[in-house]
Amino acid sequence: MKNIFNQVDDSLYSNAMTFLRQPLEKNPIESSADIVVLGLPFDMATTGRSGARMGPTAIRQASVNLAWEGKRFPWPFNLLKHCKIIDAGDLVFSPGDAAHFCQQVETAVDQLLSSGKTVLSLGGDHFVTLPILRAHAKKFGKMALIHFDAHTDTYNNGSCYDHGTMFYHAPKENLIDRDKSIQVGIRTNYQEKDHVFSVINAMQANDMSVNEICTLIKNSVGDTPVYVTFDIDCLDPAFAPGTGTPVCGGLSTDKVLKILRALAGINIVGMDVVEVAPAYDNSEVTALAAATIALELAHLWTVKHKLA
Repeated sequence: MKNIFNQVDDSLYSNAMTFLRQPLEKNPIESSADIVVLGLPFDMATTGRSGARMGPTAIRQASVNLAWEGKRFPWPFNLLKHCKIIDAGDLVFSPGDAAHFCQQVETAVDQLLSSGKTVLSLGGDHFVTLPILRAHAKKFGKMALIHFDAHTDTYNNGSCYDHGTMFYHAPKENLIDRDKSIQVGIRTNYQEKDHVFSVINAMQANDMSVNEICTLIKNSVGDTPVYVTFDIDCLDPAFAPGTGTPVCGGLSTDKVLKILRALAGINIVGMDVVEVAPAYDNSEVTALAAATIALELAHLWTVKHKLA
């Protein structure tokens, strides 16, 4: 008799438990995966509307809409034939304990990197990137940062746990090379003359061509190991309303996807998508945008590390 449970599910509404319906692996260190998807359901560092702790689940559910395609347009290869992806589920930490969360993230990511995996993290508020960077710096040293966001997150407000302070602390901890890092989509106040990173603000990015933007990014990062962090509020609220601190005047999903694809060849070593807050989303458009961006980042990694 045919095993009724051994079937591929091509529906767009069921079995949406893992990213792209890839295998759930609770012991990812022992697996043969290339990329491990790790959910970080944390929003204790949020300064505005909370809810990003629900982001990883929303992104996974939206990713089912992308799982059926096989070879994703317009990439010329089938990702899953060249890159093994597993989902490690959400990180477990003591609820309400930000210090324990930091410790758990750094340890988990350190163990995954030490076992030869690449980590694609799904947040959670943007603070999650700081302990992730600490783990990556142990393996790769000071990295270049490509940071998509409406905010610089370089604010020195004295808080240890704040989703607006990570990139104030990261250069001071020698996690990232500020001279090789760049921020894209910024449209909140910063003092340009005192700012430590190169910036392509949202007005510039919306007026520039994709090639112009990517030339600046590639010239900035060079061959340095690159960490890509994508705050979903880089997108205009028309494309991503489901986030804690939306800011009008952002980039479109079309332009962001074109930028990511044009960055093929950079030495990407880690990546995250953060700040999806599904309670404020409309028709899952923010979660779908986040899932799509995460998928593009996986393609970007594969081009460099599997197809080069």
